[in-house]
Amino acid sequence: MRISELTGVRAARPEAVAEAAAGRERRERPVGASGRLLVIAADHPARGAVSVGDDPVAMADRSELLDRLCVALDRPGVDGVLGTPDVLEDLMLLGVLDGRLAIGSMNRGGLAGTSFEIDDRFTAYDADAIAAARLDGGKMLLRIEDADPATARTLEGCARAVSGLARHRLMAMVEPFVAHRINGRVRNLLTPEGMIRAVSVASGLGTTSAYTWLKIPVVAQMERVVAATTLPALLLGGEVAGDTRAVLDGWRRAMRIPGVMGLVAGRSLLYPPDGDVRSAVDAAVDVL
Repeated sequence: MRISELTGVRAARPEAVAEAAAGRERRERPVGASGRLLVIAADHPARGAVSVGDDPVAMADRSELLDRLCVALDRPGVDGVLGTPDVLEDLMLLGVLDGRLAIGSMNRGGLAGTSFEIDDRFTAYDADAIAAARLDGGKMLLRIEDADPATARTLEGCARAVSGLARHRLMAMVEPFVAHRINGRVRNLLTPEGMIRAVSVASGLGTTSAYTWLKIPVVAQMERVVAATTLPALLLGGEVAGDTRAVLDGWRRAMRIPGVMGLVAGRSLLYPPDGDVRSAVDAAVDVL
């Protein structure tokens, strides 16, 4: 199927989505022979975050986003993709997820820039839906804002999701931050102490941590951050940066730390400054 045919298929045969999910070839285990993971993140639009660099609507063209995802998923060394139901279902219909990991993004209610951003409710996948769609795990964002009581609801929602995914023996990928508001906007505290606190809280969520992985940014003193848990950690790709070499060097240093198992990157690989998706992905694979 071609990208241009997706809307027609969705309109005429909505059951094709379930058929594609049922027929998808799955991996036996998340980590392959390399012992590392490289997952492409594509769950930004559902939070209303479609900007890349100086372009406020860079990710708004869905056909272009899907085309870039198909290019990335075709590169050797890429293990899978992280996305909301609309994106993952498009990729299933396109037939590009066979043998790849498909991680469902779960809580998308905390829309970027809103007054209720910290109240990050589960408005996409839940654990049962992830299992029914034969996905390989679920991802959730946890921002701890001490002055916002909505943090407690997000904590509870994430704990339920971790427990629910574990009942299905599926990966729970938790992305934790300590957050605060500056001039009304939510900003993550990217200090070693802030990330140590976030990692410590996230590690204890749910009735078991057996299937929990952490998704964390590269910050100063990463050894201290990773030492705060025994859970496997994946590096967060972060924003698109003009100094690509510095980003790659940061990933490379962090990958040497025991406990760091791979990388989850989105905009930095799909929308690199030079526009070359293949080269950006291949450089990330080289880091791993």
